[in-house]
Amino acid sequence: MTLSKRLRRFLQDEAADYRLLSHQDAYAAQRVAAAVHVPGRQMAKPVVVRDAGGQVMMVVLPATERLHLPTLALAIGHASLSLVDERELTDLFPDCEVGAVPPFGGLYGLPVYVDSCLREQPELFFQGGDHREVVAMRWPEFERLCRPVVGQLCFHAPHRKIA
Repeated sequence: MTLSKRLRRFLQDEAADYRLLSHQDAYAAQRVAAAVHVPGRQMAKPVVVRDAGGQVMMVVLPATERLHLPTLALAIGHASLSLVDERELTDLFPDCEVGAVPPFGGLYGLPVYVDSCLREQPELFFQGGDHREVVAMRWPEFERLCRPVVGQLCFHAPHRKIA
């Protein structure tokens, strides 16, 4: 498997400006970033959550950061958020390998929220449906294609200064 069928068709239809990078199998976002030799802060990691009413949505943050559900709930005005389990991810993203979902939730009927720190990156990298290829794309192109809601959504741990 390479790019998901939906993503490939979407990128072609939109005449998207992107490039593909191949790598050895890697499964965690930070490991994928290391496999393609890019900083983890440029690796876009999608996380799928559900609110108390059952609405499913995608949140995209840097691989270096953790999602803080209470902060996210306040930011987007939803209560009682929880992570969607792996079994359901297979049903939601049938043309993707588990853990390799692209950050284009709209292709699967999901609203997409993106942490604002990603727009500061010169280029974003993300999995496109499998564990062997990464898509590279500049922020303006990603924003044009994805049309996400952008805000401060994840927990940013303070970085230690080295003396």
